[in-house]
Amino acid sequence: MLYVKNLEKSYQSGNKSYPVLKGIDLTVAQQEFVAVMGPSGSGKSTLLNCISCYIPFENGTIRLGGQELKGLDEESLARIRNEKLGFVFQDFMLLDGLTVRENILVPRIIQGSVSKDAKALADKLLSLFGIEHIAHKYPAEISGGERQRTAVARSLINQPLIILADEPTGNLDSKSSLAVINAFENAKEHLNATIFMVTHDSYAASFCDRVILLKDGKVYNTLEKKEDRSHFQDRLLASIKEMSTES
Repeated sequence: MLYVKNLEKSYQSGNKSYPVLKGIDLTVAQQEFVAVMGPSGSGKSTLLNCISCYIPFENGTIRLGGQELKGLDEESLARIRNEKLGFVFQDFMLLDGLTVRENILVPRIIQGSVSKDAKALADKLLSLFGIEHIAHKYPAEISGGERQRTAVARSLINQPLIILADEPTGNLDSKSSLAVINAFENAKEHLNATIFMVTHDSYAASFCDRVILLKDGKVYNTLEKKEDRSHFQDRLLASIKEMSTES
C-alpha cells in the first residue's frame, strides 16, 4: 500500500544544508496499523509531510497504491490528498460552524459529491465509532475524544488508501485516547483501513501491528507485535530506552 525507499530530505538555512531524513526505508501493507516513534528531531513529522505530499523531497521513492508521488504537479498532488489520503491531526481541525455529521462529510462536500452513498457511509461511521448520538451537535458541544473520533470518521469518508495520523491522542486523556485507538482498530477490522500513525505515546503504539523507531533521520529498529499488548509495550519501552542511551 505504502512503499518508501531511500527517502532523503534536507532543509536549507543560508548556505548550509541540514539533512533530516537520511535514507528511510519502510513499507505499510494494506489493512496494517503501523506507528512511527522517535525523539524530537528524529524526522517523524518530516516523514509524514513527505508522504502526505505537503513538502518535496530530494531523493528516494514514495509509492502509494503503486503510484509514484515524486514529480507530480500540484493538481495531481491535491487530488491524491483529497481522494487517496485520509488525515487525522492532533488538534482535530473540525469546522466549528458544521455539525458532527456535516464535518464527516466535508471531503465529499469539497468534491461536490455528497451522494446517498456518502450519507449512508457517514451514518455507518457514526455508528461504528459510537458517536451517532452527537451527529447533530457542534464541535464546541462535545468532548475532545468525540471530536477526534469525528475526525477519524471524516478521514474515512472518501475510503482512502491510507490514513495518516499525526499525534492523534496527543491532546486527550487516557480514556479518550483509548476510544480513538479503538476507532482505528474498528476501521481496520470493519472497513479494511490502513493506518500510519506518528505518536510519542507508547500506550497508543502498543495497539499497532508494528512500530518503527526513528533516530537521527534513520530507521533505528522495527518491532512487530507477536505478543499481547502489555508485553509488546514493555518490549517497545525497552527498545526506546536502548535507543536513547546509544550515542
